[in-house]
Amino acid sequence: MSNVGHLYGSGYRTEKANNTDTYLWDPIVKQLKVLKPGSKVLDAGCGNGFFLQHLVKMGYDVSGIELDTSGVDCARKLMPNNRIENASLYDDVYGIFKEKFDAIVSLEVVEHLYDPKTFVKQMKNCLKPGGIFILSTPYHGYLKNLSIALIGKFDRHVSPLWDGGHIKFWSKKTLTQLLVDEGFQFVRFDGAGRISYLWKSMILTSKL
Repeated sequence: MSNVGHLYGSGYRTEKANNTDTYLWDPIVKQLKVLKPGSKVLDAGCGNGFFLQHLVKMGYDVSGIELDTSGVDCARKLMPNNRIENASLYDDVYGIFKEKFDAIVSLEVVEHLYDPKTFVKQMKNCLKPGGIFILSTPYHGYLKNLSIALIGKFDRHVSPLWDGGHIKFWSKKTLTQLLVDEGFQFVRFDGAGRISYLWKSMILTSKL
């Protein structure tokens, strides 16, 4: 669902990290540093597993879940000692793993989901009390949206012709509301990539 070399409907065609490692990984890892070494972390929509591998190197006990079978194959090859499940984020994730996690991370996934409320409910069900939920998604704010329109890139940016592309366009306000409505507490917002208010993505950290 997320991460690297993914062409929706065509699977993962590369077995390497994409450019999210240059601007998303470090700020997300910084938010996870409140956890003790060995804490259990779920990568929801783990793609082909390269961010999962990065988290393992940081000392976390990481599991992954991914819908795309080619991504799962890559991730299992990359991380043979970690549990990586081939399932939808709408499924009973707690029932699949039979355990609760100290933190869940999900990179560039929620914008592809028809039913983000069900996704958030499933994540809540498999988080420990006080657990951390970190979401990243492309940033949309007034200044960025206006800039995209002014340079004539709006049709391309929100193109309905991209099979499997972005179907939800989130702002800080709407993403926060999604999480708060499902019982999460807002912790912090971070922009990532490019200059302020024209960020590529935003990172929203919340907790139960």
